[in-house]
Amino acid sequence: MCGIVGYTGFRQATEVLLTGLYNLEYRGYDSAGVSVFEDGVIQTVKTQGRIQKLADKLAAAPLHGNCGIAHTRWATHGVPSDVNAHPHCSEHVALLHNGIIENYLEIKEELLAKGYQFVSQTDTEVAAHLISSLYTGDPLEAIAKALERIEGSYAFAMVFQDHPNRVYGARKDSPLIAAVGQGENFILSDISATLKYTKDFYVLDDGDIVEISPETIRIFNHQLQPVSHPLNTAHWNVEQAQKGGYDHFMLKEIFEQPEAFVKTVARHILPDGLPSFVRDNIPEDLFQGCRRIQIVACGTAMYAGMVGKNLIERFARIPVSVDVASEYRYNNPIIDKGDLVIAISQSGETADTLAALRLAKQQGAKTLGIVNVFGSTIARESDHVIYTLAGPEIAVASTKALTVQMAMLYLLALCLGMENGQLDRERCRTLTAQLLDCQNHIQQALSLAEPISAIVPGIIDRESLFFIGRGLDYALALEGSLKLKELSYLHSEAYAAGELKHGPISLITDGMPVIALGTQQSVLPKTVSNMKEVKARGAKTLLICKKSAKVDTDAYDFRIDLPDCPDEFTPFAAIVAMQLLAYYKAVQSGCDVDKPRNLAKSVTVE
Repeated sequence: MCGIVGYTGFRQATEVLLTGLYNLEYRGYDSAGVSVFEDGVIQTVKTQGRIQKLADKLAAAPLHGNCGIAHTRWATHGVPSDVNAHPHCSEHVALLHNGIIENYLEIKEELLAKGYQFVSQTDTEVAAHLISSLYTGDPLEAIAKALERIEGSYAFAMVFQDHPNRVYGARKDSPLIAAVGQGENFILSDISATLKYTKDFYVLDDGDIVEISPETIRIFNHQLQPVSHPLNTAHWNVEQAQKGGYDHFMLKEIFEQPEAFVKTVARHILPDGLPSFVRDNIPEDLFQGCRRIQIVACGTAMYAGMVGKNLIERFARIPVSVDVASEYRYNNPIIDKGDLVIAISQSGETADTLAALRLAKQQGAKTLGIVNVFGSTIARESDHVIYTLAGPEIAVASTKALTVQMAMLYLLALCLGMENGQLDRERCRTLTAQLLDCQNHIQQALSLAEPISAIVPGIIDRESLFFIGRGLDYALALEGSLKLKELSYLHSEAYAAGELKHGPISLITDGMPVIALGTQQSVLPKTVSNMKEVKARGAKTLLICKKSAKVDTDAYDFRIDLPDCPDEFTPFAAIVAMQLLAYYKAVQSGCDVDKPRNLAKSVTVE
């Protein structure tokens, strides 16, 4: 959420800044702005709405200069508006910010008493005035003094009026990197902003302050002592972040799932057919004596965690809890030394998941991060990390990231099962081979795109609907419901199918859609009974099941047949079907598929 681009070099800054902002659109935003040095003076242009609106303003009144900063804002303090958009300017500085300043009211009162005037409702303007009030000619000194006062999370980028070819940044609990060019340098929230210009970057640590000029990048700790960081290189390119002929990034990413799946899984299978995490430098003793596992995650990643819980308990017989990361810290969790806490996050920057990870570490748990972004905060702060290989995911609604998260949890379940003596080597090889074969199941599910598109108008024709399922299907029902809410803005609820009779069935009205997942043969008759219960009360039903499933035709109005496979491996095909349902409903409703309202890709505030 929110995007930061800072640039100094030989190019026209507005061109670089706008390119970066467009590349960060997937993060979610409601306004955008730039500050650029023109003839030695900071000029600021900003607007509510899309980046194109900002680009139009700059086309009508161009800014010429080689140094500047740019931002896309996702509102936290103050409504989306031109005035509340970043950057915010004070006497000496123009500043933009990702995060939340928790003590901004206290600082604001002090600054008001000193005569500073505020024009916005944001906490960010407070930071701009605070740094300006402390400025005596040395930007680094003013920033360091200000950071001693500021409480909360932040990634700042700023330019100072009397340092016209330099950009400054600072971070705490919000991602920020410094990217390295030839005769130009960048400060960014995400390397995807500038892949057109460079793939090399330094990841800043909490408390770091950075100064870039066209020739140099200097990084300091909070005491202004120079620090050094390893240089990282992004392993994907601009083309991977383009639509590639698809109508939307989301559809492209749905169809990239077979490739992402096999890339993620195959590298963790040894020549003898057994799973291993040796390539991720996971020590063998990480799983030894593991008596309890806690999974912390948010949204889609949490539903991947629910699938993981089912599989780990099934194959390894180790108790697993799945916690909403935003609630974890506030529920006084019981964490014992030796527990394994798994933090799942696509971006590796999810603030709630990061906070839960830090608490687990403080209380002596072993921690494992499952993330998709190399060098992200969760990756760096976890004791161990496993990278999923989904590549860039641009659409806000997660698709392929979920698939590879589930794949990684399957592999973990198999490794734990073997380590725990619940799976012998031959059984583990068989399951691993079946997991690899899921690439074909995903591919077959993608061939259902056209029939699913045709089903959508008939089944999803109300403003409210239910998803139901049992076991693994319940976790998938939750994700299917979330996708439909995210993309189509419909009221959708997911229930464990057996819970309908304990209250929710009272909401069934004539013609209400109920989407039932029935991929688990052991409980399919029970799920079908639940479908007949809602049918008897007027519901219209869609059954998602395996092709070979024999189900009375009077239980459903529509049916989607998935490829046949063992029950444990049906989630990969089933999730594709539900992604396509949500996608085509959003398209047919005229919704903004890649950038749903009010949502952000990387949620870096609590």
